[in-house]
Amino acid sequence: MPAFGVVILTQGTRPEELQRGFDSLRAQRGVSLDVVVVGNGWKPEGLPTGFKTLHLEENLGIPAGRNAGVPQVSGEYLFFLDDDAWLPDEDFLLSCARLFRDRPYIGMVQPRIEDPQDPSAPQRWIPRLRKGSADTSSNVFSVVEMAIAMRRDVFDRTGGWPSTFWYAHEGIEFAWRVWDTGFSTWYAGDLRAGHPVIDPRRHEEFFRLNARNRVWLARRNLRWPFSWAYVGSWTLVQILRSRRDVGQLKPWFAGWRAGWQQDPWGPGESRRKLKWSTIFRMGASGRWPVI
Repeated sequence: MPAFGVVILTQGTRPEELQRGFDSLRAQRGVSLDVVVVGNGWKPEGLPTGFKTLHLEENLGIPAGRNAGVPQVSGEYLFFLDDDAWLPDEDFLLSCARLFRDRPYIGMVQPRIEDPQDPSAPQRWIPRLRKGSADTSSNVFSVVEMAIAMRRDVFDRTGGWPSTFWYAHEGIEFAWRVWDTGFSTWYAGDLRAGHPVIDPRRHEEFFRLNARNRVWLARRNLRWPFSWAYVGSWTLVQILRSRRDVGQLKPWFAGWRAGWQQDPWGPGESRRKLKWSTIFRMGASGRWPVI
């Protein structure tokens, strides 16, 4: 029976949604689960029998919080679930395990994300430049982190989620790092996870971290000339996107400057960049790390 270590990250602010996620995990069939609920600045309570808890006294941010949960669980595979996401299908995790078994080159899987109450799921939930149909599966080079399954040995080889990012773009680096292990990252359009459609309005902190982490992605992972090309292309994209609201550019460029001024690596993190062979393999598989 496939064994999954499940990490749920929460601040305890969505009790009803969190319970929905718990119920969907307990309904999974054909797999064994070892579940930990990581309280990011919150002490988890009222959990189902058998679910473990990890209380982080302060909010460490999303990537670091996920990393903290991994040593608490066992299993050949890992599954990361946001506290407002759930699994509509009882065979979801079993299907993920079968996918890993049948396609041994896949290291990480993002399913199709949908909201049954709102069929107009955002295109940004399809992690491809050419979006196409949400039902179409393909190689991808970033993931939406709401519901992610992966091989545990691949997680160990990546070094984990980029802990310094706090939030924004950690799914890009993590997907790149999976590719760097020799495996691929897969968007499974035939598998689905649920997540409510969120109001797309953004605040200054979003734009600041968005820009800072774009620069950090390049500094942490890419070699010249790809590092400069990546930052340059996304700078141009943001300028074009902000033509109707130039106020977005002030916090964005503040983050852009911080990305060059601040240290992008956390304590003990590897400073290795993507191998040249990985960059060319990614390009041959559908997307060069330029935009």
